[in-house]
Amino acid sequence: MSPRFCLSAVLCLLPVAAATLPKTGPEKVGLSAERLKRVDRLMQRYIDKGEIAGAVTLVARKGQIAHLNAQGVMDLDTKRPMTTDAIFRLASMTKPITSLAVMMLHEEGHFLLKDPISKFLPEFKNPQVAVANAPNERAGGGFRTVPAEREITIRDLLTHTSGLASGTAGATMALVQKLNATRKPEDLLASYTVKLAALPLNFQPGTHWEYGPATDVLGRLVEVVSGQSLDQFFRQRILDPLGMTDTHFYLPEDRLPRLTTAYEKAEGQLRKLPALGPASRTAKFYAGGGGLAGTAEDYLRFCQMMLNGGQLDGKRLVSPKTIEMMRANHIGDLPMWQDTLSGYHFGLGLRVRASNGQAAVLGSEGSYGWGGAYGTYFWIDPKEQMIGIMMIQLMPYAHLNIRPEFQNVATQAIVE
Repeated sequence: MSPRFCLSAVLCLLPVAAATLPKTGPEKVGLSAERLKRVDRLMQRYIDKGEIAGAVTLVARKGQIAHLNAQGVMDLDTKRPMTTDAIFRLASMTKPITSLAVMMLHEEGHFLLKDPISKFLPEFKNPQVAVANAPNERAGGGFRTVPAEREITIRDLLTHTSGLASGTAGATMALVQKLNATRKPEDLLASYTVKLAALPLNFQPGTHWEYGPATDVLGRLVEVVSGQSLDQFFRQRILDPLGMTDTHFYLPEDRLPRLTTAYEKAEGQLRKLPALGPASRTAKFYAGGGGLAGTAEDYLRFCQMMLNGGQLDGKRLVSPKTIEMMRANHIGDLPMWQDTLSGYHFGLGLRVRASNGQAAVLGSEGSYGWGGAYGTYFWIDPKEQMIGIMMIQLMPYAHLNIRPEFQNVATQAIVE
């Protein structure tokens, strides 16, 4: 065996360093360094009040990182300081990546957005719709079923207008909660979608916007069309080409020490949540709706690719026209959550700002993004060529205003 071969073999076994965008002084990209310090002060206030254990915040503009900071701790028991390469459960920040995967297959001519999902997942053929027995009551009073007026389309799933049974709303809520509670980590996405398809819909497809398990079904669509597991497709088609080496459904052993602890607020104190999900050594369920874990800088690479019109560092994932399609309003005037999504429409896997006045948070019309159940959050502002990412691990987080406050204190740093 030659020395050159031995060296090559050793290098292949070493962990690959995560790719990163260039870093620059804020003033070089039209941001005020002094005003950006408000991001740090905001996060520190939440840490000092015991609302979060720690945070990583990132602000990029014009393709360069102007702010990247870690504050607080990764774990309250060990007091291990937070680091900028800490790994967070992304939860629903997985959804935009799954949606992009669907659009990659759409570009290849495998389907149209108006195609029924049953064309690929026959378990969704001839859906039934739950109708509550009591007037004006969608949960608790029982239900009857009627045939759906039309089938669920791929675009319905991308826009959360499919009517799929949800664990948070609707007449069949208890059935979905039971389904989710009985799901084992070793289960496959294929078996889950069959069970989900057997449940009645919450409403006629296309008539309402309601957040639910649609993106998990899209993940299964990717598997069926591509002939790969969702994990394989992500790795080969999205994560590796973008250099997102720290982003995984289930973390390799060498990444586990960087996984931050997740918390809930109970009786005024932060209490550790069970260490499930990305820390599992046996799970095989690749949740397109919320299974990934990764770092802020990894997710920045995904965001920068989107902002660049589908390419990063010379590697093109999709056409600029596909990004344009994802950013379009696909739901018309259907109302969404008025407390957090006022002023927004919904595109394909992303919220899209329609009105600055109604949104009442600093930013630009046409900006888009999403967040995750543990409080993670991102937005992309094409007009300002700006990206903001916040990583925390708190569930639930909705009692805090940390997301819009972060967006405000980051955006107000724009000075030119």
